[in-house]
Amino acid sequence: MHTDIEEILISEEQIHQRAKELGEMISKDYEGKRPILIGLLKGSVPFLAELMKHITVDLEIDFMDVSSYEGTESTGDVRINKDLENSVKDDDLIIVEDIIDTGKTLKKVIEILYSKGAKSVKVATLLDKPEGRITSDIEGDYVGFTVPNCFLVGFGLDYNQKYRNLPYVGILKKECY
Repeated sequence: MHTDIEEILISEEQIHQRAKELGEMISKDYEGKRPILIGLLKGSVPFLAELMKHITVDLEIDFMDVSSYEGTESTGDVRINKDLENSVKDDDLIIVEDIIDTGKTLKKVIEILYSKGAKSVKVATLLDKPEGRITSDIEGDYVGFTVPNCFLVGFGLDYNQKYRNLPYVGILKKECY
């Protein structure tokens, strides 16, 4: 365990098992369709890579880079730093997210994707933090784990770009931020 981690909340094995279960659900729900997984950079990358291994239907992937955080706080200002490479008109989309916290960023991304003509937009998230939610109408369709309202890092989640490469999700020690 990394010295800055207070506690491992979700192990690497638990993440792999849950990604397999979610992949099976998505495969069943999208049978006969070709969904596009939209990874939200940078935090979604490890979860997206793990999840897509377990999806058996044909799929595509694309990425958006959106941000609303500085350090540990949401600024409330959602910025699109990188948009999609291709059109999503009439496509079934699954946003892949590392964590749903306030819901502000995700709500904006969903609005943007529908404005681009998406046929449907669902959300697959590794973590859901309902206690942090400001936007009450945002929920994950495929949720890995519900987590408490604490500062988490690992498996894509970061603090000032550190800790993304940890193979588990852990609680960051308060003295580190």
